[in-house]
Amino acid sequence: MEAEKWGRRIRAFRKLKGYTQESFAKDLGISVSILGEIERGNRMPNEDILAGMASILNITVEELAPKEE
Repeated sequence: MEAEKWGRRIRAFRKLKGYTQESFAKDLGISVSILGEIERGNRMPNEDILAGMASILNITVEELAPKEE
């Protein structure tokens, strides 16, 4: 459940900033299939990947994190 929330937010920010899965994965240094698994909520990104995503998207990891309900 938690991974799904992360995945939805990561996908939303990626699209908002104009990245395709291919370009975002390339900039992160991971495969498109791993990014797809993360965005679908099948895989939780590790701290290094999260830090890279936040840096590329020019936001903080806290902004990327799902909101508490």
